[in-house]
Amino acid sequence: MRLNAYIASCGVSSRRKAEIIILEGRVQVNGKIVLAPFFQVDPSQDTVTVDKKKLNLSEHVYYVINKPKGYVCASSDKYDPVIVDLIPNHKERLYPVGRLDRDSEGLLILTNDGDFTQSILHPSKEIHKEYEALLNIPINIKQLERWRKGFEIEEGHHVKPLNISVMKREPVNQWVSIVIVEGLKREIRLMAREAGFKVERLIRRKIGMMKLENLNAGDFVSLSFSDLYTKIFNGGIV
Repeated sequence: MRLNAYIASCGVSSRRKAEIIILEGRVQVNGKIVLAPFFQVDPSQDTVTVDKKKLNLSEHVYYVINKPKGYVCASSDKYDPVIVDLIPNHKERLYPVGRLDRDSEGLLILTNDGDFTQSILHPSKEIHKEYEALLNIPINIKQLERWRKGFEIEEGHHVKPLNISVMKREPVNQWVSIVIVEGLKREIRLMAREAGFKVERLIRRKIGMMKLENLNAGDFVSLSFSDLYTKIFNGGIV
């Protein structure tokens, strides 16, 4: 098993962050520092430590939560409440699969399974995410077409939605449905700004084919891996 994958499977971090931890010289295998993320380890025989703390494979858990506004996607924060506090009595080190910013709401997965996180987040998987955005002013057809063509943001990076459409919802012509794949930090808010709008409310409604319908803000459900996988790739409601 690759060292970075093993660290992620122990719930220390995502696989990508595990690579950073390894390159920082914080990981030892059988008492020796290893700097290669792809170094092969045998969980049944090798002793792996991070910052001199021994790692053990932990049971994977999967939570789907309706994130409320005002919570940050972190394990701790000096100023704001953190999303993991909404999962009472959890013993695992949880981290979000795809972050939502402090002011955004909606569908979020929390887990200690780094491999699963990587499989969902990697652009090659093309997992669509659907959002509902409330704009500060009504949008017209010309502005909608301009948005569909995309914008240059973040040092020439071109982004555009897979789809954007006006929703039949009050206030009229101010709610839009937006589908994206890549999910850059604050991507929808940045696109809205370039289009001449401000996002007053942003809700993630779908991850893949899993749709948020029944969970109230702050509520969560615990799922097995197979149930979660089925909902994301074959369809399901939470």
